[in-house]
Amino acid sequence: MSENGRADTVDTSAVDPAAPDRSPPQDEHVNHDEADQVDPQDTTIQSPVLSRTIKDLFNPPRNIAAIRQRLFDVADKIELRPDEFDLYWPYVDNVWVRQHRAGADKTGLYKTDYYACRLQRPTYTPKAVDKPRPEGAPTRKKQIREGGKCHMKLKVIRYEGGFQSVTINQLGDKTQHLHDLDQMDKIKRTTVLMEIARSEVMNGYMPASVYTVMSEDEARLAASGGRHLNRNDVRNASQVWRQQHKQELRVHEGYKYDHGNGIVRQDGTMALAQRIANSEVVDPTLAYYAALPPNTLRFPEEHRPFLDPYLPGNDATFSEDGLPHVTLTYATSLDSSLSLAPGIQTILSGPHSKAMTHYLRSKHDAILVGVRTALADDPALNCRLEGVGGYGGLGWEGQPRPVVIDPGARWLLTPQTRVIRTVSEAKGKGPWIIIAPGFAMDPNRIEMLKYYGGKYLGLTDFDKRWRLRWEAILRALAAEGIRSVMIEGGGMVVNELLRPEHSNLVTSVVVTVAPTYLGQGGVTISPAPCLSADGRPQPALRFKDVRWQSFGEDAVMCGRFPHVEVPIAVPQSTAPIAVAPPPSTVRPMSFFNSSVDAQNGFQPRVPPSS
Repeated sequence: MSENGRADTVDTSAVDPAAPDRSPPQDEHVNHDEADQVDPQDTTIQSPVLSRTIKDLFNPPRNIAAIRQRLFDVADKIELRPDEFDLYWPYVDNVWVRQHRAGADKTGLYKTDYYACRLQRPTYTPKAVDKPRPEGAPTRKKQIREGGKCHMKLKVIRYEGGFQSVTINQLGDKTQHLHDLDQMDKIKRTTVLMEIARSEVMNGYMPASVYTVMSEDEARLAASGGRHLNRNDVRNASQVWRQQHKQELRVHEGYKYDHGNGIVRQDGTMALAQRIANSEVVDPTLAYYAALPPNTLRFPEEHRPFLDPYLPGNDATFSEDGLPHVTLTYATSLDSSLSLAPGIQTILSGPHSKAMTHYLRSKHDAILVGVRTALADDPALNCRLEGVGGYGGLGWEGQPRPVVIDPGARWLLTPQTRVIRTVSEAKGKGPWIIIAPGFAMDPNRIEMLKYYGGKYLGLTDFDKRWRLRWEAILRALAAEGIRSVMIEGGGMVVNELLRPEHSNLVTSVVVTVAPTYLGQGGVTISPAPCLSADGRPQPALRFKDVRWQSFGEDAVMCGRFPHVEVPIAVPQSTAPIAVAPPPSTVRPMSFFNSSVDAQNGFQPRVPPSS
């Protein structure tokens, strides 16, 4: 046996097709935990129902090597759908061992498990008197591993409410392993590899033949954690089944026993991995694209460098003032209109610039709109770009957090609201709604939003016009961990942020100009006129670092807000975006209609009183 576990020579008594494979396993390198060891005398054990076959080795999940590394490092919070957790976790269960289950919380929606690195505990405690081995059975060679080698721990929370998720977080102050993933793959095999090996033996193939077939594609085997797989692992995985089924085993079709070389592929025979790939009715790549939702958007890689300098990076940080990166973006007509009339949804962006908008969403932690946009458009406020969560990606990665500025709590959410339906379909996150204080919010509305992963954020910071201050809004989002915000509208929101006094809050702007006139009477983008210090009219705003590029029939401008002295703004009579009366005149009121919500199918659960 070579150091890497590959068989240099093969025991003819174990691999000769004419001889049954009955010899006991020899665990030369790895001591499997007691949970993996089964008493061979226990005849009550039933053959396991296996869910993985050799096809799962040759056609593993996309990017499985990178996903294994992420689940090993857990450098930041990881959110997965339950089906994703059940798919990927067996690929790293050689690393993480469940310590205990805390159970569900009072609501019954949250279930918590605690995991620790396998190297935290020893694998074997020597006994004063070793258990005698059956007569004629060789002594097992156990490698004793000391505990306390790594103290990294995880907290895994499963949520089953208006949507289902599994959240994986680090626990404690040990944020890194003291070893790499390859060392764990050398110490312990994953459940996936052992199930694949067992299933092949149960199909009547000899362990040596199974090992040869599994080792042919070394790249795929290593990606699944099997770089150190050896023949004894296959024998150990199938030990119980072989002892219960005393039948002769065979080699795989197209393979033979070669004296001195073990099981080898016959001359002129295609490898089993290639034969399986050729026999697949649907190519795995085509199957991936077929599984994507039909409204998935794609944005070409060659167009992204034009936008990236104006967008937050993957490692975006807060500004010196503690504020997130803010990108103001909107689509307008040639006459600077957003819609034909107030409250009417108007499509301006073409297919190319629409895909660009969803790329912008994927680069931000949150997407923000005003309540009028939410009421008029019933938007999903998610990202439909290929590769983000719900559209071919992992969990909810790339999905922004919807944020709605609704100081009067006018937006009545129901399970039929589009943003809520998107959450239920695991294609977006629950919305955060920013409200002004003083409203007697019905607890059922709060509970419903929480049920779907959202929440209300109450602010009390107003400007001199009794509007919620934008700086306070952004600071509240920063306090919730939002490092970048994409503000899409509507008209009042955009016009407010184009005022010179807000130039220090907005980092960059992306404007899509459609080749159309909407005509008079629409919602227009035009900041308030400004006067210089001596009373002369002057431009309200001129961007810097401007770049233009066409996307289909639309033109897109990227720019940055200038650092200018705040001029004197001419008072306007237009209605404010976020008006709230002084706190002394606020009247408690409820916007919840229980009969309406009951008709819409939602029966909220009110948390028990403390």
